[in-house]
Amino acid sequence: MTRRLAEVAARAGVSEATVSRVLNSKPGVSSATRSTVLTALDVLGYERPTKLRGERARLVGLVLPELQNPIFPALAEVVGAQLAQHGLTPVLCTQTTGGAPEADYVDMLLEQQQVAGIMFAGGSYSQVEADHTHYERLARRKLPVVLINAGIDDLPFPRVVCDDASAVEQALEHLVSLGHERIGLVLGPRDHVPSMRKLAAARAVLTAAGTPLDPGLIAHCQFSLQSGQASAATLIRRGATALVCASDPLALGVIRATRRAGLRVPHDISVIGFDDSAFMSSVEPPLTTVRQPIEAMGRAAVAALLDQIRGDEPADDELLFEPELVVRKSTRPASTRPDLARIES
Repeated sequence: MTRRLAEVAARAGVSEATVSRVLNSKPGVSSATRSTVLTALDVLGYERPTKLRGERARLVGLVLPELQNPIFPALAEVVGAQLAQHGLTPVLCTQTTGGAPEADYVDMLLEQQQVAGIMFAGGSYSQVEADHTHYERLARRKLPVVLINAGIDDLPFPRVVCDDASAVEQALEHLVSLGHERIGLVLGPRDHVPSMRKLAAARAVLTAAGTPLDPGLIAHCQFSLQSGQASAATLIRRGATALVCASDPLALGVIRATRRAGLRVPHDISVIGFDDSAFMSSVEPPLTTVRQPIEAMGRAAVAALLDQIRGDEPADDELLFEPELVVRKSTRPASTRPDLARIES
């Protein structure tokens, strides 16, 4: 028993006396500390005292930035199915405009005594300048956590990541082979790590191809169709003949902007998205995009979480997955468009 107390105390980051008070249902322990101790007990595989067995952690928080992008419901479906096979239930926490921020969801989950871990997809860990305090709290609590998508390097959690550099390399090599030289990028915010990686890769690829990236053909915006449309309008006026986007909704915004400029995709502007989310083969024209291997990534993310729940130390490195360019009808050989190439924004 003494050894068990020591192991649980070390895992939870509290004293052995505190562990003893929790296991014996003694007063004087905060609900947050009590939850941490009980989770540590579960993670280490020890049986709870009989009166506490009904509280065994069975819930997993799944924090998503939105549901409008079809890639996130698809990810939630994969993760939910995998968790269910192991007797765990996902608690979906979705951020909405004017709704609860990510940090509030973390507070809510930490208050639940049955939460075994948390999975994040596309959270503020992907933005360098965002507040990361809530992640640091999770690290101190030693709650199992997995991040899906590239993020900052300072967080001690496993990261399941689609290779952003490879995605851009495939997209640009395709466009260069079609004769495009005025290639633009529609990316996420400037401090967004996946977008930063895409930008760095684009510069390297286009420089090697002898057509260096024009700084005037780079747009940073929020991940929405409307933002993609606004950004694309500027890049089209600056003479871009092809645009590579950091998400499929951004690409749909580009197609809308192209039409409103009196142009056609792909005859005047070639467009490439990212994700290969639902229905991209059914839009007009069918979207050329870079497919994220969501099924494999979701399975790997759940496996990484289960390893932690079983007591393994979390790996704080990245597990990279190779994307795949899916060529459809939104790309074709370059058009000169001399009338627009001379127009400055």
